[in-house]
Amino acid sequence: MRTAILATTLIVLVSQSTAQNSCNTAQVITPGTYNVPGIDGPEAPSPLCIQTGNASNAEWYSYTPVQDTSVVLTTDLPGSGDTRFHVFRGNCGALVCVVGDDDSGSGLTSTANFDVEGGETYRIAFDNKWSSAGFNFRLTELAPIVVPEGLVVFTSTSIPGLQGGDCVVDMNGDHLDDVVSASSTNIRIAHQQEGGGFITTNIPTTPADHTPSWSIAAGDIDGNGYNDLLYGGGQGATFMMANEGGTAFTEVSFAQYIFSQRTNMVDINNDGNLDAFVCHDVDANVSFMNDGAGNLTFGQGGFGTTCGNYGSVWIDYDNDGLMDCFVAKCGCDPVDLLMRNNGDGTFTNMAPALGFADNHQSWSSAWGDFDNDGDMDVMVGGSSSGYNKLISNNGDGTFTNVTPGSGFDTFTGQSIEWTTHDFNNDGFLDILGGGAIMYGNGAMFFAQGPSYPGSGAIGDLNNDGFLDVMAWNSPMINGGNDHNWLKVNTIGTISNTNGIGARVIVTSALGSQIRDVKSGDAFSTMSSLTTHFGLGTDQVIEELRIQWPSGIVTVMNDVPVNTTVNVTEELSTAVMEGSDRNDLRVYPNPTEGQLFFELPTRTGVRLLSVFDMTGKCVMQPVEVLNTADVSGLASGMYLLRVQQDGEVFQSSFSLR
Repeated sequence: MRTAILATTLIVLVSQSTAQNSCNTAQVITPGTYNVPGIDGPEAPSPLCIQTGNASNAEWYSYTPVQDTSVVLTTDLPGSGDTRFHVFRGNCGALVCVVGDDDSGSGLTSTANFDVEGGETYRIAFDNKWSSAGFNFRLTELAPIVVPEGLVVFTSTSIPGLQGGDCVVDMNGDHLDDVVSASSTNIRIAHQQEGGGFITTNIPTTPADHTPSWSIAAGDIDGNGYNDLLYGGGQGATFMMANEGGTAFTEVSFAQYIFSQRTNMVDINNDGNLDAFVCHDVDANVSFMNDGAGNLTFGQGGFGTTCGNYGSVWIDYDNDGLMDCFVAKCGCDPVDLLMRNNGDGTFTNMAPALGFADNHQSWSSAWGDFDNDGDMDVMVGGSSSGYNKLISNNGDGTFTNVTPGSGFDTFTGQSIEWTTHDFNNDGFLDILGGGAIMYGNGAMFFAQGPSYPGSGAIGDLNNDGFLDVMAWNSPMINGGNDHNWLKVNTIGTISNTNGIGARVIVTSALGSQIRDVKSGDAFSTMSSLTTHFGLGTDQVIEELRIQWPSGIVTVMNDVPVNTTVNVTEELSTAVMEGSDRNDLRVYPNPTEGQLFFELPTRTGVRLLSVFDMTGKCVMQPVEVLNTADVSGLASGMYLLRVQQDGEVFQSSFSLR
């Protein structure tokens, strides 16, 4: 237990002037490092800015910044011991607390970051609550506070007939964002109308074994063109499979126990079929692999082995075209996971090697290209402390913590829901969470805006090109500004039908922006599968490029601004015509040369051919049974095509 050292024992050890012994005689300081010989000033601080008990003595300092900025005040320096300080504004005798700290530094020292206003005088009191011994402290000014431009205002509205909702996604195939509210026996969908407004439909379901009490994800698991739902409840996982028309749902629940947290849909093995992933709070994470006919197989292992898994998000962090998995962790084992997709069905945890394996408690993370340099950066948000980590992707397989000076070093908001989108359409990603929108400037700096819409699922609820927030019961509508925008819907044919896992790249005068299509981010919500780009004042889109999970690349030029583009994955009309990939299973995928495939029972001759990603036939039709030797081809992505009994079947594969 700590005990205060009696002042009488220090009389012979310290010698200092009385210039800083009271508020009125506070020593004026500027940024720099200072020594405090000891604490014997008779004026104890009042009020207390950190409530850990009263003190009898203090030393006082006065600081007046010349401009609005942020500062760091710390005693975490050599020669310092157990300290406590208080920072005030206002006149002596009527002081108002700004911040206080006790023990945030190492070895019982104190540290605090706080914003200051130019010309305002701040008084700092170091007291002897724990010790009257001398110490060193430093005051550092950080980057000046930047007021974001192009701020937007959100207005609360309502949707008739809707009771809550944490899922914003197109549910009827018209490429407009709808709002979904689900319970154990009911799915209520507010369908957005082309002319504006919503029509709410109530769809009763058989009782779900597990409700979306922790999270919900959406995607077209069975490839029928309508999005299915995945409920993450406290005991397991339930899928609600939409019929062909999206007017009814069939429940598919699994008996295995899963203390389910975040859920996702993603093509884990890149075979063109959408799989599912569930964070397990008390055990290893879980996958549900899709065989291509809509049948899911429970699996566990390969995505972390311990408990504390809360917020997963699937992104391509190393730009190899394969979706990787980041898991923000909390509780029993708060060491985050960064699972690199090896392309052969296995994953390797890169968190220790890349600096993510600390004990930072978090329920979610926000992955996006914050500096528009072509790779995914991340903000790992704090859920039980005010420390939020901003980490830059260096583009060479390494990461750098750039929190100091980023705006997140002084922003101390906490949240379980963190996500990133461009809310003001300036072409730079913003971050929502911790009770604020932090507006990005494209250079790894974020400034807090004055308007906070609440956390929730993100989508365009009035089809105006500005992103809104479904804050549970209250849709928060983005008032917008004069900036331009583009929205892109990805329609997979060889890849999964949603195009989940595709990378969408938009190039304009601002530069290039990237988005990865993903199902399930933040902690609990499901945001739109439509990718959205702010364009600032740019009026010309030089190029729209989509890199599909199959390896196919679609390029469009001179796309108009302020519009929605629906892009279908294609090689060529000749290759795609009559294909039915859902009946063809190809393995192993990737392969090293020998390829096996399965088809429905047929009697006719099977003719196999292979195309590269440009549509060129690289293996002429040859009669086969159920194997093919492709070892003569170069490494890369290919399309396998099998003709039998007048039907065409095809699937993508990769050759290592």
